[in-house]
Amino acid sequence: MLTHAENELLCRVEGDAPMGALMRRHWVPALLSEQLVESDGAPVRVRLFGEDLVAFRDTDGRIGVLGEFCPHRKASLFFGRNEECGLRCLYHGWKFDVDGRVLEMVSEPAESGFADKVQHKAYPTQEAGGFIWVYMGPKDAMPEFEPPAWAPTPEAKVSIVKIDLPVNWAQIMEGQIDSAHSSSLHSSDMKPARVATAGATATHWTRPSTDKNPRIQVQLTNYGFRYAAIRRPITNAQTHDYVRLTVFVAPFTALIPPNSSYNVATVIVPKDDVSSYFHFIAWGNDDCIDQESWRKFCVAQVGIDLDKTYRPMLRNKANNYLQDRKAMKLGDFTGVPGIPNQDIMMWESMGPIADRTSERLGASDIAIVQFRRVMIDAARKHAAGGEPLGLVEPHIPQANLRSYQGIVPKSEDWRKLGASTQEAALIDGMEQDETEAEMAAARG
Repeated sequence: MLTHAENELLCRVEGDAPMGALMRRHWVPALLSEQLVESDGAPVRVRLFGEDLVAFRDTDGRIGVLGEFCPHRKASLFFGRNEECGLRCLYHGWKFDVDGRVLEMVSEPAESGFADKVQHKAYPTQEAGGFIWVYMGPKDAMPEFEPPAWAPTPEAKVSIVKIDLPVNWAQIMEGQIDSAHSSSLHSSDMKPARVATAGATATHWTRPSTDKNPRIQVQLTNYGFRYAAIRRPITNAQTHDYVRLTVFVAPFTALIPPNSSYNVATVIVPKDDVSSYFHFIAWGNDDCIDQESWRKFCVAQVGIDLDKTYRPMLRNKANNYLQDRKAMKLGDFTGVPGIPNQDIMMWESMGPIADRTSERLGASDIAIVQFRRVMIDAARKHAAGGEPLGLVEPHIPQANLRSYQGIVPKSEDWRKLGASTQEAALIDGMEQDETEAEMAAARG
C-alpha cells in the first residue's frame, strides 16, 4: 500500500506536479494521425496534463499543436479557420502558424509592430507509429525523437484502439503490467489450449497454460523494468516453464507479451489528474491484424462502441457496461465482451483516483509494487534536479525493446528472453532482484 502523499505524487500530473514534469521531458503521443488527415481540415481539441490544446494540419501538411485559447481575448481556436498555412481566430482574425508565430493581426494597425511582440504557446511535433507526438518540456532539454517500440521502422503495420476514459493514468498503467489478472478477468478471451505458443483468432487469444497463479520476477532497468510471469505449461511442465515477459518503458508505455500473429503494446497518456487516453496497439509485419479488425476484436469500434471522440457510448459505468448475467451463468466469466471493456469496468470501479492506502497486496502484485516504487522515486529524483527516468545513459532506443512469451526450459535465464544484443549487455551488468524479498514487501 501507499501513503496518501505517495499516492498523490504517483497520480497527479497537472500544473507543477512532479509526475507531470517528469512526463513532459519525454515525447508524448498526443493524438492519432487519423484525427488530422486533411490539410486545412478541422482542428482537433487535445487535453494533456491539464492543458487545453488545439491541433491542426496546415496547407503544407505541417502539424501544429497550440494553446487552445487565443492570446488576444481567450476565444477558442478550435472554431478557427485553418487556411493558407495558419489557424485564424474567428473573433478578431489573428492568425497563427504551427510554431505559434502571429502571421496576421487584421484588427491592429500594420505599422504598430504588435504582431512581432506576441508569441502563442506552441509545442514541437513529430509524426510516427500512427500518432502525432508533442514535446512539452524545457526547450533546451528536448531529447531527439526516436521511433516508438511499436513502429521500429516506417514499414511496420500498426493498428490502434483509442479510448478516452475518466480514470487516472496510474491505475490504467497498473493494469498493463499486471499479468496475473489476465487468467481471471480475461479468461473467456484468453483461452488455455494445447498449443506450442500463444495464438490469436478472430474472436479470442489462446495460450498454453491453465495456471492462474504465476510466479512474478522483476529485473529493474534504467528505462523502467522487465518482469516475468512464470506459469506451468499444459505440456512438459516438469522440465519447462511458460514465460510471459512484459516490459515497462517509463513513463507510460508497456510492451505486452505477443502472440504468434502480432505484437502488443499499450501507451497511457494523462489528460489531467482524473482522465486519460488509453491506447491498445497491435503491430507487426504485413500479416498483422488490420485496424478495423483490431477494433472489432477489442469491441471498440468508432461509431458503434465509441463516439467520434473515442469515448465509450455503448457500454459505460452508467449502464453497468451492459453486463450480461445470463451469459455469465452460461460460462462467460465477466458478461462483458472485449478485453479493453473488461479492464475499463475494473479501472472505473476504483474511482477516478484509486485509494491505495488500504490495499492488501500479495505475491502476484510484485510488478505493481515495483512500478509504484520506480515512478515515485523517478518523480522525486527529477524534482531534485536529476535526469529523467528513461533518458539516462546508457540509453536503449525503444525500437530495440521487446516483450516475450514462450515455453522454455526451466534453466533458461528469463531476463534475456526476447532481449536485443544491446539490452542483454545492459542486463549482464545488473543484479536480479531478490524475489522472496519483493514478495515479503508486497504482502506488507
